[in-house]
Amino acid sequence: MEHVSYSPKGVCSMQIDFDVEDGKLYNVEFLGGCNGNLKAIGKLVEGKDAKEIADILRGNDCHMKGTSCADQFARAIDQYFE
Repeated sequence: MEHVSYSPKGVCSMQIDFDVEDGKLYNVEFLGGCNGNLKAIGKLVEGKDAKEIADILRGNDCHMKGTSCADQFARAIDQYFE
């Protein structure tokens, strides 16, 4: 299992941590941001295929910022697989 720490840009969350094993996501945690919503994302994606989750979350916008914590999570996953 590989651990990933990502510093998002342009959102309230200050850090996204997650583990990847066999292309699946585990232990997703956001530091900062909308606590309840971000905990829910972590629960919903637990054990799911990382690339599929990135495809779902990519492009999600928050308050016309052009990104969101979910979009930043997708970018973190994309960066992991580059």
